[in-house]
Amino acid sequence: MESQIIRPGYLTAHQTASVLGISLGGVRKLVERGQLTHAGGTVGQRWYVAEDVAALAAKRQTRKVA
Repeated sequence: MESQIIRPGYLTAHQTASVLGISLGGVRKLVERGQLTHAGGTVGQRWYVAEDVAALAAKRQTRKVA
């Protein structure tokens, strides 16, 4: 259900989950914990800032290595 066109520099929830290697439920949990915030979209189609997602992915990768 990813038919919505989004602005450059933003990712859908599906894309965010893919980048982070987690499920959509995992994305929701990150939002609930305040580790990620949505930057637009609708209730069913949230957008996330690509730079924020990349930074979170790097942080998570650093934790796995350490």
